[in-house]
Amino acid sequence: MLSGQKTNSLANAMAAMGSFGELKSKIFFVLMMLILYRFGTFVPLPGINTLLLNDLAQAHAGGVLGMFNMLTGGALGRLSVFALNIMPYITASIIMQLMTVISSDMAALKKDGEAGRKKITQYTRYLTILLAIFQGYGISSGIEAMYVGGKSVVYDPGIFFRLVATLSLVGGTVLVMWIAEQINQKGIGNGSSLIIFSGIVAGLPSAIAALFEMGRTGAISTLFIIAIALIAVGMICGIVFMERAQRRISINYPKRQVGNKVYGGDSTHLPLKLNTSGVIPAIFASSLLLFPATIAGFSGGVGEVDGWRQMVSLYLSHGKPLYILLYAFIITFFCFFYTSVVFNPDETADNLRKNGGVVLGRRPGKHTAEYFDYVLTRITVLGAMYMVAICVLPEILISEFSIPFYLGGTSLLIVVNVVLDVFTQIQTQMLSYQYENLLKKMKFQGRY
Repeated sequence: MLSGQKTNSLANAMAAMGSFGELKSKIFFVLMMLILYRFGTFVPLPGINTLLLNDLAQAHAGGVLGMFNMLTGGALGRLSVFALNIMPYITASIIMQLMTVISSDMAALKKDGEAGRKKITQYTRYLTILLAIFQGYGISSGIEAMYVGGKSVVYDPGIFFRLVATLSLVGGTVLVMWIAEQINQKGIGNGSSLIIFSGIVAGLPSAIAALFEMGRTGAISTLFIIAIALIAVGMICGIVFMERAQRRISINYPKRQVGNKVYGGDSTHLPLKLNTSGVIPAIFASSLLLFPATIAGFSGGVGEVDGWRQMVSLYLSHGKPLYILLYAFIITFFCFFYTSVVFNPDETADNLRKNGGVVLGRRPGKHTAEYFDYVLTRITVLGAMYMVAICVLPEILISEFSIPFYLGGTSLLIVVNVVLDVFTQIQTQMLSYQYENLLKKMKFQGRY
């Protein structure tokens, strides 16, 4: 029996090593995919004058180009084949989520289980390609009209350049989409979020170096750098706390007898996150507000400001009162809007009713749905206030002291959320491996 116990202990140890080895292989696979993605961000589009492009990117760094250049890890500023990054795929996914709410056919497809999910994924891929074609042609056409010092950024403008550039950008988008899906299937974490995360993290060292350089040249004081560091640490702690915050609604399953067996009698809870919408409101609000400034910059020469462009510069630039007010309003709007898309109170209440779940003090069906909507509205108010505070304070710092985008609220939100998600998944897998080994050990001991 002792030899049998030793053999079983060895088998459990080998099983544990195999389980953790599988986790390590997933992490290694994610790292390899992200390295492949980073290599692609340095492959330039054919026919681009990279020296003039750098001057152009610096001239428009304060507009939407600067923000999306941050999200793409510098790929947009370098105009690489990955310039569109994962953004068309994310946009297509959001559109498909909206369609499941607006269209009854898409809603039915969503409820169709695994087959419906695969169908929606396929539609998302097709829509991603269409968006990439549209955006790729827009970038290739727009870059042809860019001149720096009287010289075109494109060596040989024309239909051939637009065709090659568009195909290259679409191909790069499809490859990035494939990398994201491979990470979802074979790795750990969300592929799209990890791709954006890698781009932001890749730019953090240069952003921090630029901040210290500003301190060295006397543009900002040492005390101010320390204050920025303390604010960043405080924001990270606040983000972690608020992203972990939940409102738990108790759900009871009453006992019921089916034949000679009694089922139910359990009690659980429905967790509602304080920030259900994630980072989507911050990204959308920044994009919408910076879009007019970018159009104004592209419509004129570098450094040329007059007419309506002057109005945009005066009222819709970073740190201006109107910009801050609109930014806070749009973030709040998208917090409520995207939360209503992600969480459907009527559908959740109906699923609970079908499974016999009951919220104490609420009748199943309509009354439960109204209670869910009431609770969700109240916590979304708090979530929207938190998002506004996190995003508005860095905007003021960016405008007043030229702090890089990488140290802004949107970048911190993305980085912290991705890190929390990855660590949660790693912890969950490690616990599942431990439970499997424990069950195997209990089964073995039950034989003796």
